[in-house]
Amino acid sequence: MKPVQEQHYTPGQLAKLWGLIVSTVWSLFERVPGVLQINRSERPHKRWYRTMRIFASVAERVHRQLATR
Repeated sequence: MKPVQEQHYTPGQLAKLWGLIVSTVWSLFERVPGVLQINRSERPHKRWYRTMRIFASVAERVHRQLATR
């Protein structure tokens, strides 16, 4: 399946599925290859916004790794 067609989750959705808090999901996935991250600033001197989307295959891979620790 092409990545654009693959199911993807927000950190909030994945946190709810896994029974975690959102900040934990951000920490788990912020440096994982294959996670879509968009960083943007609306205007100069304004705060930056980060958007994260986690593809289902990446979430499954990380979940397997965590389960085998």
